[in-house]
Amino acid sequence: MGAAGALAALSGCGTSAGSARTEVTFYETKPEAIPYFTGLAKNFTSSQERIRVIHDASSSLSASFVRRNPPDLGCLNYNLEMARFMERGALSDLSDMPATSRMRPNVQQLVNQYAIYPGRTSVLPYSVAAASVIYNKRIFAEHNLSVPATWEDMIEVCEKLTAAGVTPIYSTFRDPWTVAQGLFDYTVGGMVDVAAFYDRMDELGTEVGPQSDVSFQKTLLQPVTRMMKLAGYSNKDAPARGYGEGNTAMAHGKAAMYMQGPWAFGEIAKAGTDVDLGTFPLPMTDDPADRKVRVNIDLSLWIPEMSTVKEEARKFLSFLMQPKIQNAYNKEFLAFGTTKDAPPATDPRIAQMQDYYDKGRFYMGASQFIPRTIPAENYIQAIANGASIEGTLRRLDQDWARLAFRQ
Repeated sequence: MGAAGALAALSGCGTSAGSARTEVTFYETKPEAIPYFTGLAKNFTSSQERIRVIHDASSSLSASFVRRNPPDLGCLNYNLEMARFMERGALSDLSDMPATSRMRPNVQQLVNQYAIYPGRTSVLPYSVAAASVIYNKRIFAEHNLSVPATWEDMIEVCEKLTAAGVTPIYSTFRDPWTVAQGLFDYTVGGMVDVAAFYDRMDELGTEVGPQSDVSFQKTLLQPVTRMMKLAGYSNKDAPARGYGEGNTAMAHGKAAMYMQGPWAFGEIAKAGTDVDLGTFPLPMTDDPADRKVRVNIDLSLWIPEMSTVKEEARKFLSFLMQPKIQNAYNKEFLAFGTTKDAPPATDPRIAQMQDYYDKGRFYMGASQFIPRTIPAENYIQAIANGASIEGTLRRLDQDWARLAFRQ
């Protein structure tokens, strides 16, 4: 990693000293995937004699753009923070690349929910993580429980488990992000059109408040109230438990359900138990057809305009987008493919979400559309720990309007 960081400064410098190869700096920082992509970079480098790929997993992305020395190819989670580079035209157009035509249209459109740059396809989703309720299949079978399809079913399942002395939901309120991406995102996404809600919130800007047609306190009151209904079925020590403890608890069958994404499966597996887990979308209405899964662009590919070795970066991008390379990554890391020809997920822990994904019955997490300058995760954590729902949502509205005014 130290070597990668030192070599990152050579990004865009073309041919390296003492070598006929052109260096391409590849920025990828997903912790559990670093060794995997380091191996791919080495394989590509050894497969030809003109390009050397340097895997950088330690530099500051924002600082590199400020210094006008960004990486030549990026591969990382695409979110609101990353979108600011695209909307300012800092990322080059990839629309002419063969890989672009293979993308699933509804997946490519997820990029546009954050930001667009007219006339360009600047970001290619590489993998999508689909998150929903993780559940213990054996506990459900032991208590003759079916996967809930409606809100009423969900409450009935929780009540039956409670009566049997089983903790229905293992919650980890000590870590704010787990509450935001889990309980909050699932309950909001199950009742609200997240993309349309934030489109309108952006339009209103400084006018968001008690009198606006949409707002946090008005639009999200019902789902967040139901969120707290579910939170009541959590382990009693939830405020003191964090992500790691939640994974351990699920590995040892301490609860029937867990509001986490597929990234938790690898951590749960480290315990070495034979726990049998599956997933289902959280039902939030009385209509089973309303069920959807939460998705995020786990990894995306992009090439900065400032790169001086765009053609070489494109060659490595094309290498990564080969079906045998991309599909192998998604299988290894329990993600869903982004291309029309991607095979379905077969791992029994996530296979239940494939049909929802294929039909476009998914939404981006509501917590991910709130700028980081607003401490939304802490607000959501406060609600989970007993703070006023109405008061906290009202404060979110005030912060939103205040930020819009500053911008």
